[in-house]
Amino acid sequence: MKKLFAQIAKFGIVGVICFFIDFGIYTVLNIIFRRTGFADTFPWYYLLSKLVSVIVSMICNYLLSMKFVFTRKDDMSRQKEFVIFVVLSVIGLILAEVILYLGMDVIDPHWNWLVGVIAWWGRLFGMTQAGSEETFWVLVSTGIVMCYNFVSRKMTLEQKEPKETQGTGSAS
Repeated sequence: MKKLFAQIAKFGIVGVICFFIDFGIYTVLNIIFRRTGFADTFPWYYLLSKLVSVIVSMICNYLLSMKFVFTRKDDMSRQKEFVIFVVLSVIGLILAEVILYLGMDVIDPHWNWLVGVIAWWGRLFGMTQAGSEETFWVLVSTGIVMCYNFVSRKMTLEQKEPKETQGTGSAS
């Protein structure tokens, strides 16, 4: 159990690093898209921002996760490992995009009380209403996708411990 908690902590540290990469790129792209007018002509600009930010953070996450978090499977090639990591990450990206879309385009327009709460929260950090809504939904999607990523990667990419080392007691 200690090993699992240590692994979750390492995953959390890698996740925080990759979150800042993801969130930073997402935020910078949204600012650029708004200031250049691209956001006015392409209403789903935030989804494009998320796509780019996730791709960059996914590559960083793969490198850090396979070095510091998960024990590589001896019988799996690095190419296959990377392909599986990418497929799992694409599923996570789709999940994040769906959550962003539902939050920004389905929930926000109809739940005025929630928009008010999010805007109030954003004002505490000096954000505009649009910026606070985007930030809120990115944080929601990040939390959900983080849980999915840990479980799916642990189940598919990590070397299983031999039966004799599993368990709580010792054989001696």
